[in-house]
Amino acid sequence: SKNGIWLAGSRIEAAHLAPGARVHLGSSEVEVGIDRRRTQQRRWTGPDELGDLLGASRAMHDVFATLERIAPTSMHVLVHGESGTGKELVARAIHAASPRCAGPLTVVDGAAMSRSLADSELFGHVRGAFTDANSDHVGAFERGHGGTVFLDEVGELPLEVQAKLLRAVQEGTIRRLGDTVDRRVDVRVVAATHRDLRRC
Repeated sequence: SKNGIWLAGSRIEAAHLAPGARVHLGSSEVEVGIDRRRTQQRRWTGPDELGDLLGASRAMHDVFATLERIAPTSMHVLVHGESGTGKELVARAIHAASPRCAGPLTVVDGAAMSRSLADSELFGHVRGAFTDANSDHVGAFERGHGGTVFLDEVGELPLEVQAKLLRAVQEGTIRRLGDTVDRRVDVRVVAATHRDLRRC
């Protein structure tokens, strides 16, 4: 409305309102509030397992509820946790509960990969791209087309490869090492790391 909304004595056309704000709409007064029931995370009501993940604690049930909520979406996922905490099991549970479950789940271990090896393993290479490249190689993103690519320890990948990874995630295209042709790929990325990537 452009002819009758008043807020704190001032006439307005548009405003962002915080909880507790009162707005006069003609002769009516409206107070903005939040329905806490809608903002609370959905509770897990299933068994004490999800895929290969097992747990009866409240913390694990919260994890199950989160995974159940995000698995059907197309969002890329970052899983953070110390080594041995089951990050790959989380990725497998997300894949199994997603619309991509009929597609492949391709696993790549980013730890201790050199730049050339990581580049080739993720995006592939063409014959002659480097010494001993005697044939074309299909990378993980092409092998995972239509499914999920799980990048374990993504924080360990060389920075140059991370730039190409960003392009693959954002634009859905990759280029094999030594090639001049961009290729379309349709993958969901689930990445895992033990690092705090915000501090890297």
